Amino acid sequence: MRKYLITGLLIWIPLVITLWVLKLVVDTLDQSLLLLPPEWRTESFLGFHVPGLGVILTLVIVFVTGVIGTNFFGARLVHLWHEILHRIPVVSSIYSSVKQISDTLFSSSGQAFRKALLVQWPREGVWTIAFLTGVPGGDAVRHLAGDYVSVYVPTTPNPTGGYFVMLPRQDTIELDMSVDDALKYIISMGVVAPAAGR
Repeated sequence: MRKYLITGLLIWIPLVITLWVLKLVVDTLDQSLLLLPPEWRTESFLGFHVPGLGVILTLVIVFVTGVIGTNFFGARLVHLWHEILHRIPVVSSIYSSVKQISDTLFSSSGQAFRKALLVQWPREGVWTIAFLTGVPGGDAVRHLAGDYVSVYVPTTPNPTGGYFVMLPRQDTIELDMSVDDALKYIISMGVVAPAAGR
């Protein structure tokens, strides 16, 4: 009896959570339909809301923004927009921080989260998986003697929270593991172990 109950839970829990997350994403993106005039929305001519149209509208807006932002005049407009936002006191600090993070994470030339590492954390003799984010910069470099790397140590099961640390390169072990596999390993609290040598 207990075996069948656990098997049923193992089948249903991932499915229900996946559907719940998808519904949350679709519902959030459907809010973009509020940008349209009421007569353009499906409620006015079909009589009901069609879920998912906001996802399509959001993708179209993002794509068109990307197309505009890559030509000469669009790039000048984006630069002007950045300059305006950088002059607003409180907005400037928030916007510049978020922009630096998004540029690092989504830039094709960025090196953030490109390698999974094995590091001793939170003390010597205890090992965990971390991600290489780069090398120390700014005034920190002046105070660090030797070859150091910048490392992000995520928490489990929520990897969006974690610690940024600077470690000697010799104290890290580069893993033959993709970032995706390492994230699955962390989120699953070590239950979903990646195959060795991947």
